Amino acid sequence: MRIGIAHHYGWAVAVSVSPDFQVVDRRRIELIEPGLPAAPIHHEGGIHDMHSSGEPLDDEGLAALIAKVRASVMKITAVSMDELVSALPAPITALAIRGWQSGFPKDIATQRRPPYESRADSIMYCQVLAEVAAERGWDICTYDAKNVEAEAAAILGPRADEVLHGPRTTLGPPWSKDHRTALAATIVTA
Repeated sequence: MRIGIAHHYGWAVAVSVSPDFQVVDRRRIELIEPGLPAAPIHHEGGIHDMHSSGEPLDDEGLAALIAKVRASVMKITAVSMDELVSALPAPITALAIRGWQSGFPKDIATQRRPPYESRADSIMYCQVLAEVAAERGWDICTYDAKNVEAEAAAILGPRADEVLHGPRTTLGPPWSKDHRTALAATIVTA
């Protein structure tokens, strides 16, 4: 089985599919413990006062917060993946996640400046998802979120509408763009 992920700050939609791209499971999974900032760099370390919840953090303070958030994300993502695995009828072979820029800066001073501060937190979630998948021996596949649904439709040809939109009819709501993106990711990375 393959899992496709469409993530957001602190949570994700996970769609699990059989080898013929039939949806076996779809669910929202948590990626962070409650009470922590889901986007520490963008909300607590970025340049926009409207996002911050308190006094601006210096680089050292922000680094400490990021370490705390990342540890929480690692823990909760692992728990969420284990719960998903236990609910599925077959082993997972691959996890499809949104790709990220190679060579993305690692130092906090750079990450907190535009254009990086708006992407750094999302990349952290992708990296943690990849680490959790690697720990379980799953293949890690990345996709381009902007084009993934069109790419999947091209691969599926005449079956595209049935495979990508059919689950809304067969499974019922919710079946949103996130669900289609996660499903499409399993197709283009197969």
